[in-house]
Amino acid sequence: MPNIRGFRDLRVYQNALDATMLVFEITKTFPPEERYSMVDQMRRSSRSVCANIAEAWRKRKYPSHFVSKLSDCAGEADETRVWLELALKCGYINKLIFDDLDARYDLAISQLVKMMAEPEKWTIK
Repeated sequence: MPNIRGFRDLRVYQNALDATMLVFEITKTFPPEERYSMVDQMRRSSRSVCANIAEAWRKRKYPSHFVSKLSDCAGEADETRVWLELALKCGYINKLIFDDLDARYDLAISQLVKMMAEPEKWTIK
């Protein structure tokens, strides 16, 4: 962890940010009637993953708060996965895009779970 100076250096943040930007791009093509429902919800939950990682990083002094924020991240990532599945079933995205983004969020969740399992490696003494 010596090369990590801030949340932007975390691989989980970088992966989540890349996925969030893909969500932003694909939702530009969704039908107008989904603008204030599916698009807003999907963008909100995907962005929240990144924002909660940043918040968790600032709460490293308190292991329970750190883990709680990481848990929020994982929840938002899974929420995004649900919206992606609905987008697939509605025909707004194809299976290839779904599989790519689903795998990205699955990776982020596994990274978060690993951090939650070993908070002492990340928290400030």
